[in-house]
Amino acid sequence: MIVKWLRESLVASWLLLLFRLYVGYEWLTSGWSKVTGGFDAAGFLTGALAKSGGDHPAVQGWWASFLEHVAMPNVGLFNILVPYGEVLVGLGLILGGFTWLAAFFGMVMNFAFLFSGTVSTNPQLLLLQIFIVVAGTNAGRIGLDFFIQPHFRNRYGRRR
Repeated sequence: MIVKWLRESLVASWLLLLFRLYVGYEWLTSGWSKVTGGFDAAGFLTGALAKSGGDHPAVQGWWASFLEHVAMPNVGLFNILVPYGEVLVGLGLILGGFTWLAAFFGMVMNFAFLFSGTVSTNPQLLLLQIFIVVAGTNAGRIGLDFFIQPHFRNRYGRRR
């Protein structure tokens, strides 16, 4: 019942707009500060790896292995992906364009930060993004998706 309401209700789309604006602002400001402030993921990755040891590690071994063998050797790529990814997620949510996709990639980043032992606002943002993703196209009804979705539906929709 709640899923149907999230996906179809005009009232829900207004509530989701508030969620989108808040979460989008958080992503946009975080990403923009990284873009303009000379972000370097090496310190974050080193800190996450340090949290993978001891009796009760905050970072699981499989994730630490990924960080050590994939992220650290490609830190230059992550120095680009993280800040610009955050900016794009923020813009997508604020403008309501490709809303579902923006929220999904925001969730991916929140999970990556949580797996790396950083709690901060990640659980809160993740929860709000779950509502946005579950709502599907209704989450962007008050935004650019109102104009974008019909075009994609007409052009790439199911063919009989």
